[in-house]
Amino acid sequence: MVDLRCMSFFNSSNTEIIVAGCQQPMYRIDVEKGIITDTIEQDAPVAYTMMRRARDLICAASHDGSIYLLDSKTLSVVNSWKAYAGSVNDMDARGDYLLTCGWAQQQHHGLGLERLVRVYDLKNQRSVAPVTFGQGAAFVRMHPKLSSTCIVVSQSGAIQSIDVQNPDVPMMRFAQTFDAQLTSLELMPSGKGFAMADSHCQITLWGSSAKMQFTEFSRPTEFVDTPAPTKHIDWSTDVPLNLIGMPYYREALLSGLPNSLVHQVGAPPVKLEPLFLSSLRKFENGLVGSNPRTSRRYEVEDTRLFLKGHTSITAPKFLSEQRRDEEGQYEIDRRLSEDINKTLGMLTLGGSPPVYYQPQKMAYSKFGVDDFDFRYFNHTRFSGLEIHIVNSYANPLLQLFRFTNVIRNLALQHTALDCRLENCMMCETGFVVDMLEKAQGLICQATNFFKALSKQSNAAGLSILEEHTFNTPLTVMMQNLTRYLLPTLEENFRRSGPSPSQLELAIGTLGRAHSVCSACRYEVIKEQTWFIHDLAYTKSVKHNQMNVRHYFSRLLKESVERYEQHRGWCMHCQGFKAIRSHRAVERTPSVLLINAAIHSPEARALWSTPGFLPREIGIIVHGDQFYCYEGQDLQLHLQRRIYDIVVYELTTVVAEVTMTESLQSHLVSLVNVSVSDPDPSMKDNWHLFNDFMVRPVSAQEALHFDSRWKLPSVIAYQAKGVSHHLDESWKDRIDTSVLYRSSTQPAFTPSYQFRAITPLDQLPTADTHCAIDAEFVRLLREEIEMNADGNRVVTRPARSGLARVSVLRGDGHEQELAFIDDYIAIDDPVDDYLTQYSGLHPGDLTVGVSRFALVSLKEVYKKLWVLLNLGCKFIGHGLTSDFRTINIHVPESQVIDTQDLFSLGERTRRKLSLRFLAWLLLGEDIQQNLIAGHDSIEDARTALKLWRKYLEYEDAGLVEKIKDDIYYRGKAYDFKVPVGRDGKRLPETPHASAPGTPERKPASVARTGTPARSDFGSPLR
Repeated sequence: MVDLRCMSFFNSSNTEIIVAGCQQPMYRIDVEKGIITDTIEQDAPVAYTMMRRARDLICAASHDGSIYLLDSKTLSVVNSWKAYAGSVNDMDARGDYLLTCGWAQQQHHGLGLERLVRVYDLKNQRSVAPVTFGQGAAFVRMHPKLSSTCIVVSQSGAIQSIDVQNPDVPMMRFAQTFDAQLTSLELMPSGKGFAMADSHCQITLWGSSAKMQFTEFSRPTEFVDTPAPTKHIDWSTDVPLNLIGMPYYREALLSGLPNSLVHQVGAPPVKLEPLFLSSLRKFENGLVGSNPRTSRRYEVEDTRLFLKGHTSITAPKFLSEQRRDEEGQYEIDRRLSEDINKTLGMLTLGGSPPVYYQPQKMAYSKFGVDDFDFRYFNHTRFSGLEIHIVNSYANPLLQLFRFTNVIRNLALQHTALDCRLENCMMCETGFVVDMLEKAQGLICQATNFFKALSKQSNAAGLSILEEHTFNTPLTVMMQNLTRYLLPTLEENFRRSGPSPSQLELAIGTLGRAHSVCSACRYEVIKEQTWFIHDLAYTKSVKHNQMNVRHYFSRLLKESVERYEQHRGWCMHCQGFKAIRSHRAVERTPSVLLINAAIHSPEARALWSTPGFLPREIGIIVHGDQFYCYEGQDLQLHLQRRIYDIVVYELTTVVAEVTMTESLQSHLVSLVNVSVSDPDPSMKDNWHLFNDFMVRPVSAQEALHFDSRWKLPSVIAYQAKGVSHHLDESWKDRIDTSVLYRSSTQPAFTPSYQFRAITPLDQLPTADTHCAIDAEFVRLLREEIEMNADGNRVVTRPARSGLARVSVLRGDGHEQELAFIDDYIAIDDPVDDYLTQYSGLHPGDLTVGVSRFALVSLKEVYKKLWVLLNLGCKFIGHGLTSDFRTINIHVPESQVIDTQDLFSLGERTRRKLSLRFLAWLLLGEDIQQNLIAGHDSIEDARTALKLWRKYLEYEDAGLVEKIKDDIYYRGKAYDFKVPVGRDGKRLPETPHASAPGTPERKPASVARTGTPARSDFGSPLR
């Protein structure tokens, strides 16, 4: 790097830049990782001084006044020309235009700034009419909001705003620069002003002071508070006590008045409905309108209730506390929160939304997330989802996929195939759906789904990721995610699906988009597929004609057909003209997904109309026309049977809930679970899924909307013909070839043995036993704050990542022989490799550096998922925490946990470590090498031996006797292996906390702590 002059973004995701200058090579740099990814050697070296990116081109200017157009993918020169006799002083590119200004040869004066702004059409690769600028164009910038408007500035301060397509009517201004010359120009991204720098090192902001805004979503700059200087206090008898901070007193303070003498004065004004305010007319003294008569005459409303907020549900006791109360020798009064029904019954708030709609919060004890009582919030057979994970705002959409039969069936069919796309969202959807169904009411988390979503190449700039979004409403993020995710699922399905158009036909509306030029009648027709429809509210709704009855079916018809008029580019006229457009529908899908797109007070009031959202709609597609019916009109067409009509029933509504103005809104899903039940006799059965809280609700409550606190965001209708149809044939067509792709790892110990499964081996079945163990690394430390009473409160649990998985044969002549031993490549920063437990060192999980053969997380997960659905039984020690971090749910019938087999029950609540049981029952001392760490193959083999030993005790009827012996000998050794020869006691296996990031609270004192300890340890406090 000798003389770098310019740079430009290299791709649309803005993650890489290309850097060039007065030297031969150009550099491609990853801005996120901060590394040079490629060095490009030019065939003919060009000294680039400026770069701008537009369309799929990088426009570059050289020091000799030439302009080069580079392909943004290959960086090859597409076109070039000599623009100026001197150098290019400034240029800008946006949309289809490239504008330049530079130094040209002037008669008798040598080089001077040219009095033209040259315009180049990037779309048609030709020059167009230049823009005249008499004062000499020094700097030029395209307006960020107006596609054909540019700002041209001279060195002396002359400013022109010119439309490139109509340069005859410029807008002139002049900036007072005194004796300075302008040296640079930059427009604000919001388009509401620009900044100019001059030769006196001063910056001039140009724009309206009332509308000055640098970016669209800006916030005030926060500066460090200046510490107040400490005043010196003279401790003399003449200094008043009020200057010393804490005075000495003997009488009662004024602040200690009894409550009987304290009275509330003043109250906030009554809050008026937005619909009522919009109906008022301006009057000389204010606003006037008719009384809505929503209350009785002289009735006083207690407006202080809005300031107090809503009563929250009392958090339940931790599981460790419940066990201590139930198993202790003394009786303690149980909390009211031990019964959710009693709690909700007492929290009846008149005129306010039910309390169970409020955002849920998780509490963490010293035992981590596993100690939280999720069953307290869910007594149904339908599983909820945890919220302490980044992007968990999308939990309601995952519930929509799980209970929509068509999407559920296709997702599982795709997941059963051998899809090798690393971040396939269709596979991740199938994994989540299968996990939710197998859990049967137990808590689940979608960690891997959201991790794959965050790794999508174009997701960062679409306002769908919480880590890349600031102050965007959740309902907007949900609707953006739905628009992005559905085409992505269809694209993933096409890669390996048996029928490429199956998912497209299931969720996509097929048709044609028509665009007609009003001037020349030139028409453009394109075949398109619409996966989701945004509701477009009618003019009568926008103009507040609320006395007219509005129907959802009519609104849906107008939103699907989209008869609109706008300005656009006509290929025939070669200019911007008035364009009339509409959609012609050819076929409707099995699942109709709709974005409510509520952005106006009139639309909010419309959804408050009782019964506006019908439970059933009928759709007829005839002659490229889309007809939608509801209520009596639908029944009439069903009786006539003149046209083929498809009846859709409402299955899911993702709703935005706002409890009060002081609370941030959140999303819930209201699902008619009877549609996904295989029993066709099941009637309406609506449930509320508020993250991990799940409870039944009435259909009337589910479909009741209120503009003050509950409005729909995403709506799902499904054809009645596919209801109650759950396709389970995927279980018989699972592709098991992924099991054959296990690699042998380097043998660093003489005892290492491995043989992968081959197509000649018999596949695992429901009678197959497999021993399993996993190792983890810590990606993020837990966060702890100290509350006012000095207690430690965990605000975010530690986040762990799967690093190694070993699976051993548990039956046959090759039992105890590993057939899966995979190390997982991790892209995220690793906080601690936990070498003394995992046996891993820095670099072992980095591609290109590791001494092991690394595989992707999905590859390992797919192997375990295949074994799970083949019916294998997993043997291990402390598998609950392992499966939780892996993010897979294994039914209890397929889990043999030696930690539970040798649980001492009422003798002690201590969970015994694997090392102690191996030393006591098997006479083996494992996990000895503190430097090498634990070996997952050794731990899995030890758990397998303990299971066989348990079977021997069970056949001999000695289980309880052995447990008594374990208890008494364990107490003698403190349940630890005796001290070794070096006099040091080796550490136990740490507990792997579930990954995720909850909503952070402002903490006065934040600390980072060590990872939570393992299942070994007493829950007593």
